[in-house]
This record gives sequence, C-alpha cells and structure tokens, in this order.
Amino acid sequence: MAPGPGEDEIPQVPTGTALGEWLGGVGPAVEIALCTRVRFARNVQGYRFSPQMDTDEARDLDAFLRQTLAALPLAEPLRLHELTDLEPLEREVLVERHLISRELAHVARPRSVGFDDAESIAVMVNEEDHLRIQVFQSGLRVAEAYRVAERLDDLLIQRIPVAFSEEFGFLTSCPTNVGTGLRASVMVHLPGLVWSDEIEKAANSAQKIHLAVRGLYGEGSRALGDFYQVSNQITLGRTEDEVLDDVSTAVEKLVEWERRVRDALLSGARRTQTLDRIHRALGTLQNARILNTEECLNNLSAVRFGVHAGLIDDLTARELDQILLLSQPAHLQRLCRARLDPAARDARRAALVRSVLGGARPCRDPEF
Repeated sequence: MAPGPGEDEIPQVPTGTALGEWLGGVGPAVEIALCTRVRFARNVQGYRFSPQMDTDEARDLDAFLRQTLAALPLAEPLRLHELTDLEPLEREVLVERHLISRELAHVARPRSVGFDDAESIAVMVNEEDHLRIQVFQSGLRVAEAYRVAERLDDLLIQRIPVAFSEEFGFLTSCPTNVGTGLRASVMVHLPGLVWSDEIEKAANSAQKIHLAVRGLYGEGSRALGDFYQVSNQITLGRTEDEVLDDVSTAVEKLVEWERRVRDALLSGARRTQTLDRIHRALGTLQNARILNTEECLNNLSAVRFGVHAGLIDDLTARELDQILLLSQPAHLQRLCRARLDPAARDARRAALVRSVLGGARPCRDPEF
C-alpha cells in the first residue's frame, strides 16, 4: 500500500462513494430498519463440511463453486474474489461492508466470495458451510429479499448436488441451520429503546419467539452505535414462510416501539435532555481530535436520531452513512492509503468526521 498523507492532512471523502445496498437509504422504515438480509446455507454432496476439509479438498471445492457461480445466468454477473489472494486489509473492508463474515476473512482454507456491483448479492464459498447465499435489500423488505435469494438458490441447486435429507431438510455444518437453512435478519437502529432502558426488554421479547438480537456484525459482535441485527434462531421444523413472517412481524413491532419511544423522548420534560444529548454528540464529532470506533459510532447514533427527527440542519442521512462506513478501521486505512496504528486511526477518524460534519448545525427549537 502506498504511503499515506501527512499526519495533519484530512482524509477526503471520494465523490460518489459507493455504500452498498445495506446503506442504500431507501425502503420502508429505513430510518430505523436500515437493511434486510436473507441468507441460505447450502452444502455439496460428496464433500466434508468446510471446517473438516483438508487444503486440497477445500481448493477443489472452491474452484468448482467459483466456476459454477461465474456461469450463472444473472442479469449482472458476480465479481469473484479468491480471498487468499487479497490483502488482509481488503478482506477486512469486505467484512465492514457485510459481504463476508469475520470467520471467512480469517480462516486459512481456500475460500472465495462473489458479489454484484450493487452489493445486493454476496455468495461466500467455504465459510462454515460450502455456500452462504446472501441477498440484501435496503429498508424493511423481507419478502423482496427472499424472492431474489430463492431465485439464486434455485439456479444453484439446478447445477450442484446439494446435501439434503428427506427427514431433516438441507444439511449444514451447524445443527442450528439444518432444515430450511434460511436465516432472515434485519439491521435496526434503536437509540430510543437504548436511551429509555427498554432494549433489554425488547431483546427478551424477541427471544421468547425464538429470534436472536445481535450486534452490528452479527453473531458474537457488540451492538455498537445502537445498531442491532434481529434474526430467526430456528430453521428446523419451521417453513420458510413461517420464518419470514416471524421476522417481519417482530421487526415491524420493534419499529413501532422505537417510534413511540422516540416521540416520548422528544416530548415534555424529556425533550430538553434528549436535545442536549443529540447536540452534545454533534459538538463532540465536530470538535474532537481523537475518536475511537466506539465513541464515533455512539455519537453518530445520536446525530442520526437528530437528523431523522429534523433537529439538525445542513446534514443528510447519506452523509452520516458515508461516515458510518468510512470511519470503520479498514475503510479508514484504505482511504488514507496507509497502515495506521490505533492512535493514528483515531486521529484520522476525527479529522474525517470534522470535515463532513463541519457545516451541520442544530435547528432552532421553537419551544425555547
């Protein structure tokens, strides 16, 4: 990687920065439900599950599946990448864009990913399962994402011998995915529930109907910036329609709950405290010289709430989405064209955020 700019230079956001479908900014309830993802787990008959394969077996399967993916009759062909050929930083960029998992980024076996230019489709090869078919739709669009994923799944099943049991359904490396192999998830932004101390109640309610509430990057990750992923936990004994309905209904209720709480936070005696929190977050982002990832995301969460509530002028949701993505460690280093230690990243992140948010200002509150 080429040397980066001087320490006092501000990283510049490239014009027309591509954010991917997960930050597309359109669709139902997008101010709360950022993105819907539908994923199928599939395996190929005649091969051991990925974690049990030796290098030669994994390489053979990886080559076969890449060839199959390249030949699919799609309107837009998938761009295929052998992950062993990519620099570690580029693999981390793909993780931050939700195109591959952290496991796929770091395992040693031969593995690949294919995705389209819009980043609405991503297929992981040799992750925990041989194939992880993923489709993303901005906003709360479970049915639409499923239709695209189902078509892609059908095309692949026509071309490869899939591991399937008449008794158990699709066979997967992890027993929790056996059956349909379907995982439907929605990424939601829930500052209202967090600020009002109702997020644990919401998570418990979801778990009672067998849904999981996880962090920004899914299983094993933390809920940075008040972002959560809500997904089904059960695939065996549930039809695909039942899974989709469970997730859609639960997220719709979460969205309604979040909206009610936000309204309450902006009313009566709580309004002043809420505005103070939002405007302090904006002031921190506009003036900080050091910002780690967690502090940046937490303050961006508050400012995002403020933008969607009409409390901040001269700042758009898209600009916030750009910062959300480009302030992540791998994206930031690629933007700066340099490997950065944590202290340097924190300084460059602060400079980037100041450059984008410098002109934003709180709206005049008619109540004062």
